Amino acid sequence: MTKSGFHFNVSTFKMELFWWLFTIVLFAVGLIGTIVPVVPGTTIILAAAIIHRLVLGADKSVGSKTIVVLVLLTVVSYVFDFLGSYFGAKYFGATKWGAFGAIIGALVGLFFGIIGLFVGPVVGAVAGEFIAGKRMIDAGRAGWGSLLGNIGATIGKLIIALAMITIFLIAVPSPFQL
Repeated sequence: MTKSGFHFNVSTFKMELFWWLFTIVLFAVGLIGTIVPVVPGTTIILAAAIIHRLVLGADKSVGSKTIVVLVLLTVVSYVFDFLGSYFGAKYFGATKWGAFGAIIGALVGLFFGIIGLFVGPVVGAVAGEFIAGKRMIDAGRAGWGSLLGNIGATIGKLIIALAMITIFLIAVPSPFQL
């Protein structure tokens, strides 16, 4: 106890600082992951918030309501991911086959890295349109729509990731309170 009436433990402060830096690094990796399709960005941001809560405790971290909100936002980001190609293709006039092909192409593209995640839905939408008996120009429109849907989904995921980090930073108590 000091003259001012509070106790300051240097080793505790160092550990708290370490876990704050760890959380911030995971947030940065998560933001990158929303743009790089192979890395699960919002899941990493959610994991950072949960680890922060588990390690520092409820009194120095976010509450359970905030964790629930972050879980829901993570789920929404995955919905964006899977339905972006579908709605993009449908908006550009794809048949059910083309939209279904875009989804299948996205799933197959997962196994071929970053290029596969962008090319897969396009190839799937075009293939689906060919199966439906459409001409090349119509199939190309569906593929283009699938690509634009993927880009829109990526932008949506980035906005959700930024919202998740903002919600965390607003809800968490300041680490500099003595």
